[in-house]
Amino acid sequence: MATTAIGSPSAPDTAANNKTRPRTGGEWIVLILTIIGALVIFFPFLLLLLNAFKSPADYANSSPLDFPTSFSVEGIQTFWVEQNFPRALWNSVFISTMVALIAVVISVLNAFAIGIGRVKGRTWLVLVFLMANLVPQEMLFDPLFNLYDEIGLLSNPWSVIITFVVIQSAFGTYLLSSLYGTFPKEILEAAALDGASRWRTLRSVIVPVSRPTINVLMVFFFIWTWNEFLLPLAFLNTSDSLTVPLLLEQLNGERQTDTTTLIAGTLISIIPTIIFFLIFQRTLTRGITAGAVK
Repeated sequence: MATTAIGSPSAPDTAANNKTRPRTGGEWIVLILTIIGALVIFFPFLLLLLNAFKSPADYANSSPLDFPTSFSVEGIQTFWVEQNFPRALWNSVFISTMVALIAVVISVLNAFAIGIGRVKGRTWLVLVFLMANLVPQEMLFDPLFNLYDEIGLLSNPWSVIITFVVIQSAFGTYLLSSLYGTFPKEILEAAALDGASRWRTLRSVIVPVSRPTINVLMVFFFIWTWNEFLLPLAFLNTSDSLTVPLLLEQLNGERQTDTTTLIAGTLISIIPTIIFFLIFQRTLTRGITAGAVK
């Protein structure tokens, strides 16, 4: 029968000691700084909640930190109906989703060829993909605008999708090629001995192993594309093709701005991204944790 060494703490005692152990000074400082940071981040959202449900008269006669004297949804109704928010929401969801999916597929294929296929000039190819992310978007306005105008893609969501698929997949290729370059050769050799083709190895071995990183890339690609403003502003010129950021910009007039509608529109515009983050929060956590463990 197994015995416990004298003086050695048992597992329950150790867990109890960890729970009752007082926090150190450094831990209290980190906790306080975390709470302060959370309050700073939450403050803009609090301003939106306080002012989105005010009437124009109530907003003009009160401070931004005052509670509304009466509950008003006039701004939300105006933004939803008159500004055609559902159409802009669909455009943003469609563009962001297509960019995320297509860019991830292209990134995986490129990284497989560069990182595992060991093509010649691998270092220079990775450098080229890295430099593609350093090009300012302002330099792309004129050539891409003329190109899409000639082929009839202006005011078409695919003009934005094609542009950002190239931009995002360049970053994804750079990241994944570095990851695949360190992929264990023993696994690849075992798959080859089992008769797996290159495509089968990619689909059944490499993608499942790197799925946490791929999922994180997909989430980032979606969020980055959702928040893009400059290039969509140049390519999407009709009211039916606007995305959510462009629709909010339309509320900023040169001489007059409907502030309550703008605030209400901003509030309901960030709700989809919050829902998206809550759905994929576990995916982000797993991906970051897997990268840290590796």
